Amino acid sequence: MNTLSRILCLIGFLASVSLALSACGNRYDEITGGEGAKQSGGRQTLTIKGSDTMVILAQRWAEGFMAANANSTIQVSGGGSGTGIAALINGTTDLANSSRKIKEREIETVRKNRSAEVVETPVAIDTIAVYVSEKNPVKKLNIETIKQIYRGRIKNWSEVGGPDLPIVLYSRENNSGTYAYFKEQVLDDEDFVAEAQTLPGTASVINAVARDEKGIGYGGIAFGEGVRALEIAGEDGIHYAPTMENAIGGIYPLARFLYIYSAGEPTGIARQFLDFALSEIGQSVVDGVGYYPLPREMRGNE
Repeated sequence: MNTLSRILCLIGFLASVSLALSACGNRYDEITGGEGAKQSGGRQTLTIKGSDTMVILAQRWAEGFMAANANSTIQVSGGGSGTGIAALINGTTDLANSSRKIKEREIETVRKNRSAEVVETPVAIDTIAVYVSEKNPVKKLNIETIKQIYRGRIKNWSEVGGPDLPIVLYSRENNSGTYAYFKEQVLDDEDFVAEAQTLPGTASVINAVARDEKGIGYGGIAFGEGVRALEIAGEDGIHYAPTMENAIGGIYPLARFLYIYSAGEPTGIARQFLDFALSEIGQSVVDGVGYYPLPREMRGNE
């Protein structure tokens, strides 16, 4: 299934759950405790772990939510999508941030360990950008060429229209959802070449590429300062920039949703936090951080 078809299928999924979400309403400023909230001295606490791609976004949501709800405490930490999902499995987090879809085996493990069904909430749109130094004259590539670079079969920038310089590869650690997405969508689940340098977080990848004229890296669009995002060829052969319009339109080939997962239907402060994230205010935070808000018809609670 191509990228456009996948996105259209996801839009259909979101439409199917919108009625359930709309029943919750915009209750982020009306925290009342309720089932599922953790009480400590009259305060409600919520723990969120997972995607490094999403950690700044989740922190901004937490700050806005707590500012509007003085009796709430939200703890946000990163570590990677795999770390968040593992914490959801073992019950050490209330919500898991993930920049990839949860795997079927992980869903089964949550069902076994937590006696609950996984509930998936898309909360934003991201594009995986492929970054080079601003000094690098290469401006566009296709997926196959990027694959050959990260497989170690293209080793010099001169082979793709750039200077006669060796290509230095920067990648994410293997517990990252961004790593998993890139490996699946670009490398067809083949392995990265051993010379690829793994770094802890997209910000680290961007910093490395910004300082290295020979470098290439990948990561979420919100981290792209000091580097240039390549245009990537879509299925029609035309090269597209990783913009919101191209992501929603299904023509940029590396567009994805960002997700929050829970074990069972979220209730109490968890439900209210998700309502906040999907609200007009919460989606303006998405835009402010540098990701792309969900289209209004996909938010489900307005």
